[in-house]
Order: sequence, then C-alpha cells, then structure tokens
Amino acid sequence: MLYVLLPSTAGIITRHYLHKNHSDDQLQSFLIQAKPWSVIGLLGTVILLFGFQAGTILAQPHTIVLIAIPLLIQTYGIFAIAYGAAKALKLPQNIAGPACMIGTSNFFELAVAVAISLFGLHSGAALATVVGVLVEVPHAQPGVVR
Repeated sequence: MLYVLLPSTAGIITRHYLHKNHSDDQLQSFLIQAKPWSVIGLLGTVILLFGFQAGTILAQPHTIVLIAIPLLIQTYGIFAIAYGAAKALKLPQNIAGPACMIGTSNFFELAVAVAISLFGLHSGAALATVVGVLVEVPHAQPGVVR
C-alpha cells in the first residue's frame, strides 16, 4: 500500500485534476516542481532500506557477491547486445549510448517497493533489491531521464 498503491493513486488523481482543470503548461509546471520531491522520496526510501539491511549486508558479504554477480552479468550483457544492435542500425552515438543505458535499467525502485510489500522489509527479496540498486545506480548517466 505505502510504496506502490498510495503513490500511484496520488499521481493518477493529481494528473487527472490538473489535466481537467488546468492547461498543459500548468501541468508541466507542476511536474517540474514535483520532480525534486520525488527524487528526495526515492533517496529516502533507498537510505531507509539500506539502513534496515545494513546488518545483513555486513554479516553476509558472500551473499551480496552471489547476488551481485548475475546482476552485473545481466546489466553488461544487455548493454552490449543493445549497443551492438544500435551500431548495426547505424544510430548516432548520442542516441545509442543513452538508449542502451536506459535499456539496461532494471527499475529496482519498483522492485524494492514490490519486495517490501510482498515479502517484508527484512526478507531475502528486499536484500536482493538492495544489491540491485547497488549494481544499477553506479551505471546511471547524469542527464538521462528514464
């Protein structure tokens, strides 16, 4: 409820209200003003999740490595396949690079929310999503919006 349903419902209601009662310019203005708050909310969630999983991360580093290895292989593998396809299509570098970065994204933000909702904050699924965030975030490219 807290991580998926409530934010989704609030977003749907807000967008519907702004779209119905205001111009598209006002809707875009609201989205620009709300974006920093959504980033702060995401960072807060990740910080809390790391805080709750810190004991497990420090106590079981081998588990973290076992989770991280296939995630890294998947991330770099998808990037390589996508970049090869982009080169085969003769896409310019400034389109191919960001497109491949976005393609490799696993959207761990949503995975974190779902894992906590279904399995609990201290579950193995939540731990796996924390490791996923560790793998995904360093590959984020400044200025690329997903």
